[in-house]
Amino acid sequence: MSAVAVSDSAGLDPARTAAVLALLRAAAAADGVRPLSEEAELRLQHGGPPGGRDVVATEPDGPLTGYARLELGDGTGDAEAELVVAPTARERGVGGALLTRLEELADGRPLRVWAHGDLPAATALAGARGYTRARVLLQMRRPLTDADLDAAAPLPPDVSVAAFRPGRDEAAWLRLNARAFAAHPEQGAWTPEDLRLREAEPWFDPAGFLLAWRGDPDAGGALLGAHWTKVHPPGDAGPDAVGEVYVLGIDPDAQGLGLGRALTVRGLAHLRGRGLDEVLLYTEEDNTAAVTLYERTGFTRYAVDVSWRRVP
Repeated sequence: MSAVAVSDSAGLDPARTAAVLALLRAAAAADGVRPLSEEAELRLQHGGPPGGRDVVATEPDGPLTGYARLELGDGTGDAEAELVVAPTARERGVGGALLTRLEELADGRPLRVWAHGDLPAATALAGARGYTRARVLLQMRRPLTDADLDAAAPLPPDVSVAAFRPGRDEAAWLRLNARAFAAHPEQGAWTPEDLRLREAEPWFDPAGFLLAWRGDPDAGGALLGAHWTKVHPPGDAGPDAVGEVYVLGIDPDAQGLGLGRALTVRGLAHLRGRGLDEVLLYTEEDNTAAVTLYERTGFTRYAVDVSWRRVP
């Protein structure tokens, strides 16, 4: 086992950030799964709320061998982290060294660490350090070649669907998102900055961000639901480009109108029109109602992300 040097900071310089991004691409190619969440990658590149730390592992002569992103938040509740080890540096104690530093930075608080793909090495490390499975996120997929996308699900007579308009629809969508995901601690708390960062990403396409309005959006209309789709380029979620049901939300007051299915079908049809053959989505494993619904609409389980938790 070679020596591992670990350091942390509240932000990385551009050269080190580029090196981490290259490491992430190498890990994704080796493992077939993105090693960090989109949120962690955005915070690596643009920073995040106070309390965030970037932790890097290097060999004595300088090459980067691992990276972790830690969120300490306001100092209450669990600290949360994600980590990745370079494929060429595995089985050298890098993961253990990163995890030790994360535990030190958590300073006695419970720590949750995401393992994307539920890979055997991550399971072994977490189990050896006394972590238990606290949360499981399913990735589900379905083909976009089925005939059921040819017939659009009907909309209520007073509802119409239009593409998102950058610079005009942000406030309405953020309000909808907060209401639709009020019980979701991550999604429901999105801020204007969270939305702005994603609008600036290369993958952002307002034509695939579908909004269901009752009335005129510019004359007091109400936003009842939205289906925001995403396209992953080749190498991101697999060897080929893959679509995603990125955010699908319905206002609580609009439940029961069939908007979920209507927006889902229109979003999937949009992705198929982009020439894609497959679409993915994420859902909590213990949300049995959602899992059952997705399975009935052709989705099957594809991969698992696990949040491991340890109480000191």
